Amino acid sequence: MEKILVIAESINVEDSSGSKANVALIKNLHQAGFELMVYHYTRQEIKLTDIPCFAIKENRRSLNFFLSRIERRLRKDLKIDLHCLLENLFGFSFTLLNDRDSIAESIREIEGFIPHYILTLSKGGSFRPHQALLKIPELHSKWIAYMHDPYPMHLYPPPFAWVEPGQFKKWQFVKEISERAAFSAFPSELLMKWMGSYFSEFLRSGIIIPHQISNQKNREVELPEFFDSSKFNILHAGTLLEPRDPEPLVKSFLIFLKKYPSASNKVNLIFAGNSSVHEIFLKKISSNNENIHFFPKGLPFVQVQKMQELSSVNVILEAKSDISPFLPGKFPHCVKADRPILLLGPDLSESKRLLGDDYTYWSRVEDQERITNLLEKLYLLWKGSPKNMKLNRKDLEKYLSSAYLKKAIQNLSR
Repeated sequence: MEKILVIAESINVEDSSGSKANVALIKNLHQAGFELMVYHYTRQEIKLTDIPCFAIKENRRSLNFFLSRIERRLRKDLKIDLHCLLENLFGFSFTLLNDRDSIAESIREIEGFIPHYILTLSKGGSFRPHQALLKIPELHSKWIAYMHDPYPMHLYPPPFAWVEPGQFKKWQFVKEISERAAFSAFPSELLMKWMGSYFSEFLRSGIIIPHQISNQKNREVELPEFFDSSKFNILHAGTLLEPRDPEPLVKSFLIFLKKYPSASNKVNLIFAGNSSVHEIFLKKISSNNENIHFFPKGLPFVQVQKMQELSSVNVILEAKSDISPFLPGKFPHCVKADRPILLLGPDLSESKRLLGDDYTYWSRVEDQERITNLLEKLYLLWKGSPKNMKLNRKDLEKYLSSAYLKKAIQNLSR
């Protein structure tokens, strides 16, 4: 079986949805039978069962390290912010450049493990492992560059797009990835086509490796006191970025409660995760309504997973837009939970593409009337028989499985 060297920015499942996706992918590669070695820049020792993992150390003696600390001191102590100027000159911060060099140095020092493929995994708006691989051209013929999101930031679809300092150098960085990596991988078909419209080489080298369902069984976990699995629980788990507006869902939920006052002691709308600019609204509405619960700092990952499995409905909330090419990190968790998904987002989205054009529980995020009707339909289904609250999508379970992943990797050598 092929050997794969994985270079991951983080494998700490508590720090971001990207890291959760990284770990699920690594575990499924192992389950598929690939021999793995994982190097990660999490800055702490983290172990994955039966998978050798090595934490990459930051080089704290380099010129870029000292320049990054000088820049930080100027910003913090003297209120002199040079980051825009520096990124326009160099494309990236001294901190990122030092991280890149630290990762590249660790890769060069690996001995005794000769991989067939080298897979780079990052998170958020950062591609540090990709930066590192670009500096090691002798490894490009084995390189699978996993592009988890659009980049640079001005290539995000509205309303996410914004222009970063150093955008032209960042553009050149992604162009180099598209031209030098032997293979590129994307979590969604729409994202590959979206990025391929800007960097055509991605369409030549690209494959789809969706976020994975982890088959690891959750240990017994203590749930929040308010959570009663016998009730009709509607759960949104995960970060609410600014464009992901929960207000239409909340207002629809309140309209639903007015229509069904007898349900007030049976239903809950739960938000668990960081909420950006929506925190003030959610804190206020949850403090004034006992049916709405809000955890702005999130909850432990295993706890959230258990809540997803025991909730009646899981919500995927996307931005008000014409297109959402992302596959949300929570999508496989929701499929695994096997509960109906209330999908709120644009008609052209990867989540909707996978669920299907005829999927019942979909609405545009701003359509309060339709959302209210869907909540009513789901509630009546639950009231009639809670056992019927199933997603029942074996096709998606297969698509997000280690078996599909194994075929995708094996096809690279054909």
